[in-house]
Amino acid sequence: MTLTIFCIALFVFLIAVGVPIAIALGSSGIILIYFGDLGIKMVGPNFIHTVAKFPLLAIPFFVLAGVILDRAKLAERIANLFELIVGRRTGGLAIVAVITCMFWGALSGSGPATTAAVGMILAAPLLKQGYDKNFAAATIANASDLSIIIPPSIAFIIYGNITKTNVSKLFIAGIVPGMLVGLGIILVAWWVSRKRGYRGSVKRGSAKEILKAAAGSFWALMAPVIILGGIYSGVFTPTEAAVVAVFYSLFVAMVIYRSVGFRELVPIFTDAAVTTSVIMFIVAFAGIFSSAMETTGVIDAVANFIISISSSTWIMILLVNALLLVLGMFLDAISISYLLMPVLLPVMARLNIDPVWYGVIFITALAIGQSTPPVGVNLFTVANLVETDVDAISKEMVPYIMINVVVLIILSLFSSISLFLVKAT
Repeated sequence: MTLTIFCIALFVFLIAVGVPIAIALGSSGIILIYFGDLGIKMVGPNFIHTVAKFPLLAIPFFVLAGVILDRAKLAERIANLFELIVGRRTGGLAIVAVITCMFWGALSGSGPATTAAVGMILAAPLLKQGYDKNFAAATIANASDLSIIIPPSIAFIIYGNITKTNVSKLFIAGIVPGMLVGLGIILVAWWVSRKRGYRGSVKRGSAKEILKAAAGSFWALMAPVIILGGIYSGVFTPTEAAVVAVFYSLFVAMVIYRSVGFRELVPIFTDAAVTTSVIMFIVAFAGIFSSAMETTGVIDAVANFIISISSSTWIMILLVNALLLVLGMFLDAISISYLLMPVLLPVMARLNIDPVWYGVIFITALAIGQSTPPVGVNLFTVANLVETDVDAISKEMVPYIMINVVVLIILSLFSSISLFLVKAT
């Protein structure tokens, strides 16, 4: 037990001094396995077993599809359409940013990718219309959190792989909660804009302009319909849908819009490979760490401790939500999933908690952490785009975080919000 405590402390120390999360997880886990005589020869097979799973194949394909669609400038077409529709309404451009992030999240499945794509398009127009740059940055960063709630979501794929939960059901369950969180963000953006006098575009688009923009973004709007519609109708699995997404993206980018040529394919594949490598590197080493913790009995001990606190499902969920919000300030969603879900699985089984419902709660809590200081990845991404510092953006994040927490509590108290679409299909 002393060695286990030392390895956990080592992991915390490495994170505190800025060591990459994958290295911190892997080194702590391997040290525990080696000095604890848990079978060092099993590290290699464990590494392979963790990543060599069919459901995880969806991750590189969805990442690649997102990169292709980004290079095809589909986000720009979508934003232009929404901007013409919203016009000069109070907080119009901020609302456009939120809606664009919601839609783009259904294509990329990645918070930082959505932050970068939407930020590059709408940051400059927001500043030109007089929006405070820190408020504009906070709006884009927070709305990009929706990328891991609204399907398809890489976070849901990871959760489903760890808990052996049907990913298609998780995707369906994430639709209404994602829209609810998005509505909350829109209300905050409108309320702040109303107080400060922020407006939308110079003029509202005419019916002809709106129809023209809709026609120009038709293929972009059809992407989530084809991808998600195929999953929900049972035509293909989430992994197969990811492959379909790649071919559809290539068709739209190279044939329809002709914004991507053969010369651009190499850098596109390179970017997708790098992003996927980072994700899978974390997955592999997190799997080693979790395996070591399970073998030493730490996971069972922590699970029993959680259950001993209270036998109430609601109290347990709210306490874990609080823990997730704190951990989200320092760790990424994938690492937290591999650290906590092995502990929470026996707790969920003992309290008879629906894994699909809890998956929505779990991922929604992790989504908040993507834009929560000091390590929110979305904050750093957008801070570079608008050339400001994270501390200044963080002050503008407060009302957004508050509304997100309120929605999280609602989702935790009323399972029907997440499950009624699942039960209807």
